[in-house]
Order: sequence, then C-alpha cells, then structure tokens
Amino acid sequence: MFARVKVYLPTAVSGMLIFYFGFHALTGERGLLSHHRRQETLALRQHTLNDLKKERAELEIRIRLLSNHSLSADLLEERARSLLGFVGPNDYVIRLPDQAS
Repeated sequence: MFARVKVYLPTAVSGMLIFYFGFHALTGERGLLSHHRRQETLALRQHTLNDLKKERAELEIRIRLLSNHSLSADLLEERARSLLGFVGPNDYVIRLPDQAS
C-alpha cells in the first residue's frame, strides 16, 4: 500500500505545485487576467498626474508674479482681499462652494 503511495507522491506534489503556480499566474495581483485592471489604474493615475502638473504650473506662475523682482499689484491686491476677507465698495461678492470639501 505504501509502495504505491511512494510512487505517486512526487507526481501528486508536482501536479499540485503546477496547479498552484498556474492559478496564481492567471488570477494573482500581477496575473494575466488582471492586466486590464492595471491598465485602468495606470490611466487614472496618469490623468491625476497631468492634473497635478497643470496645477503646479499655475501655482508657479502665481508665485513668480508675487516675487520681489516682478510684483503684480493686481495679484497682490487679490490675495490680500481673499485672505483678509475685504471687498471694495464697488465690488460684487460671489461665493463659491469650497473646492477642497
């Protein structure tokens, strides 16, 4: 009885290992069937990266305008009014929902 088990044991273990690694090669995190999900995640992150690059470029322009060498009076007044909450006598105030929330 044990002689037959000894003969088939290496084959059974090899078959189980092949099944295990084959299953994970197909369905694992980096498996063949998850390629589409990885591509969607990559596209989403590329879109987020592009948005952040645009936002950074806009902020760099605003910082450059506020530097000591080329101070923009309009931008300085806008920032001061925004931070201090003041408006001019002829200004209209339009409140927008906070974009951060």
